[in-house]
Amino acid sequence: MADLKHYKMLIDGQWVDAEDGKSFESINPATEQPWALIPEATAGDVDRAVRAAHKAFEEGPWSKTTPSQRGKYLRKLADLLADRSEGLGRTETIDTGKMFKETRWQAAYVSEFFHFNAGLADKVHGSTLPIDKPDMTVFTTREPLGVVAAIVPWNSQLFLVAVKLGPALAAGNTVVLKASEHASAAMLEFGELIAEAGIPDGVVNIVTGHGDPCGRVLTTHPLVARISFTGGPESARHIVRNSAENFAEVSLELGGKSPFMVFEDANLESAANGIIAGIFGASGQSCVAGSRLYLHESVADQVLSAVVDQAKNILIGDPLAEETQMGPLATLNQLKHIENQVSIARDEGAQIHHGGARPPELNAGWYYQPTIVECPDQKLTIVDTELFGPVVSVLRFKDEEEVVRLANDTKYGLACGIFTQDVGRAHRVAKAVRAGIVWVNTYRVVSPIAEFGGFKDSGYGRESGYQAIYDYTRPKTVWINTSAEPLTNPFVMR
Repeated sequence: MADLKHYKMLIDGQWVDAEDGKSFESINPATEQPWALIPEATAGDVDRAVRAAHKAFEEGPWSKTTPSQRGKYLRKLADLLADRSEGLGRTETIDTGKMFKETRWQAAYVSEFFHFNAGLADKVHGSTLPIDKPDMTVFTTREPLGVVAAIVPWNSQLFLVAVKLGPALAAGNTVVLKASEHASAAMLEFGELIAEAGIPDGVVNIVTGHGDPCGRVLTTHPLVARISFTGGPESARHIVRNSAENFAEVSLELGGKSPFMVFEDANLESAANGIIAGIFGASGQSCVAGSRLYLHESVADQVLSAVVDQAKNILIGDPLAEETQMGPLATLNQLKHIENQVSIARDEGAQIHHGGARPPELNAGWYYQPTIVECPDQKLTIVDTELFGPVVSVLRFKDEEEVVRLANDTKYGLACGIFTQDVGRAHRVAKAVRAGIVWVNTYRVVSPIAEFGGFKDSGYGRESGYQAIYDYTRPKTVWINTSAEPLTNPFVMR
């Protein structure tokens, strides 16, 4: 225990342990060994964090800052994040198993999301209404909601903090961030930048713990005005039910089982590279992973052969090593879930073209081989089960109509990839597919300028983009009677 790094939570500008002193271990998935101790927040800890955020919002100082001042704070935070990206990326790699070369790059790029929202802070405005009443001037303003509960999963902590915290603060809200119990360290280290950026105490608070009591108390708290959640559908259902206690506004960014279509006229080299990046990047631990691969029957064998050849050469190992191309899965339960689903697929008649097991050469760590599973039809369980790992289900199709039908035959609707050189087809299919994000001849690309979110069981609400900051405000309508005459008798109708 003495060798483990001890973290603390950020509440009202102070770094604190859980009030009862309890903590839990964070496990390094590459070694299967504990490396850090994380505070296990009590109901009282969460209550103090929410009340600190509420005080900072209601009494100040945050409520007294101008939009331009908020923008300056966010720019400073962005610069600090870019400067510390190396250290933050390393911590995220140790905590989650994501490759270091990806986490440090992502931490640096995430700073652009804060810069983008800093620029939006003083662009939020209302409008003057051409009202149908004489002597009345009517206009709207946009005002912040209050305390935002932002619940972030383990797989892309800093990115998902940015898309929630950036617009929330820019709009004038205060925030309580809840880190995942599976990996909290990078978010807590990011919290050290809050005070350094000059953001006042209580404006941003970070709590760590499990769904109960930490998540439950946070999402039912009467002082929480908005809940922004990224995670799985089952947890989301609890959150929606919890929000009935406080009528908080809710946005959900959930999972996916995203279709990746390769048509007969596609650039096949580009498509193969996109497939590899879409499902094996981040070890498949991405909500937008292209995990359902649909290949036109005329090119299926050629594409499948290219993808299998690349998968065989993926270097699996230590995520801190520069040469590594794929690291471990983040949790043991996740690994067991994938093993079970691949076993079921075999029993249901699927063919494993590559992978399907833990790498025999690695003695420790929650590693799983890049796995390519060809399914005889859409009915196999694995086709519509999110694995959140490096496993792709492959199916063949005959024509455009069939592949659109197959792509939409799912409870999810987050992302879609389309590889074709036919511009007309690209537009037709992009319109027909029920997904919140469609990539054509590319995949897994994000930007602070582009909205991000899904349909159906993949959630509702959007993150990033110009609209995001408005989602953290509500409109107020102001009526002003400009007439010098007294109001008429209310009981005389004219």
